[in-house]
Amino acid sequence: MAEPLLEIKDVHVEFEVRDGIVHAVDGVSYTVNRGETIGIIGESGCGKSVTAKAAMQMLPKPGKVSQGEIIYHRRSKFDPSKPQEVVNITQLDPDGELIRHIRGGEFAMIFQEPMSSLTPVYTTGTLIGEALALHRWVPVTVGEQMSNKIMQYRHVTKEESREIAIEMLQKVGIPKPHERVDAYPHQLSGGQRQRVMIAIALSCEPFMLIADEPTTALDVSIEAQILDLMRELQQSVEMSIMFITHNLGVVAEMAKEIVVMYMGKQVEKADTVKVFYEPKHPYTRALLQSIPKVGRRTSERLASIKGMVPDPFHLPSGCVFHPRCPSFMPGKCDVIKPKYIEVEPDHWVRCLLYEDV
Repeated sequence: MAEPLLEIKDVHVEFEVRDGIVHAVDGVSYTVNRGETIGIIGESGCGKSVTAKAAMQMLPKPGKVSQGEIIYHRRSKFDPSKPQEVVNITQLDPDGELIRHIRGGEFAMIFQEPMSSLTPVYTTGTLIGEALALHRWVPVTVGEQMSNKIMQYRHVTKEESREIAIEMLQKVGIPKPHERVDAYPHQLSGGQRQRVMIAIALSCEPFMLIADEPTTALDVSIEAQILDLMRELQQSVEMSIMFITHNLGVVAEMAKEIVVMYMGKQVEKADTVKVFYEPKHPYTRALLQSIPKVGRRTSERLASIKGMVPDPFHLPSGCVFHPRCPSFMPGKCDVIKPKYIEVEPDHWVRCLLYEDV
């Protein structure tokens, strides 16, 4: 049986601004199981990154979780035999001691924009070393009892931190890591900065990795190397991955389950094979049709989703996707809000095509 690591239950995130309230996340629910990968896909502005930041207690002001819970099933890094602790992340102080232990050490996030996420006055070795100094521990044998070694843990030293930083830079494919460890962000290319972000996130061997567009600035060979590194860590420390991306090819390769989001709502959730071969929601179908087919010769233009993402202050009535939907039913889709229903085992969809209305 799959063991849950993070449960997101009916989460609503609001931003109260001058023009009104933006419902950035509107009733999202899914579970990330230990050692598994879940893919979150959808157009820009649909709430993918906001949900991830809510799980890290990193929502920018004036954002707040107005409803729902984010439950973390916490396991000890030092003693796996200890019973799990259930932590309600939504009730934690964003600057409190517990969330600061979890954030970085047990949950790590690869941010979308490395240009603004790396402090320009610190070297890559210092940036990785800061995470290691706070969250990386090494075991020390202090004695034996009944044929069992008695272990204690200590923080890594400065020398160990530098060696780990060089090793991580090498693993993420940065050339001459012994030199690059002393380089500043402005001395690195965009792709190298992205790889430094990945090295920082993976250096503390977290239980949960939130990867927000982690391979956007990377070429195909480095992308494959990074994905292999993620899989390797996933097996060694039972790491879970929340993979946020627009790249449907990557999510097909990495994820066991996929959540499709549109305007803050979940519109479909199922295992990866079902989403790709039996998509139910018209939005999911449109996303899949927009993927270019390798080797296909045609004079037709690449399929696209008509229209634009609506203004968050003036959302359409009924189903928010109906102005762009090829299966639009007048008098229904523009009036009735669809429910989130299970159309077959473990396949959920929010669409009036599957309701008796």
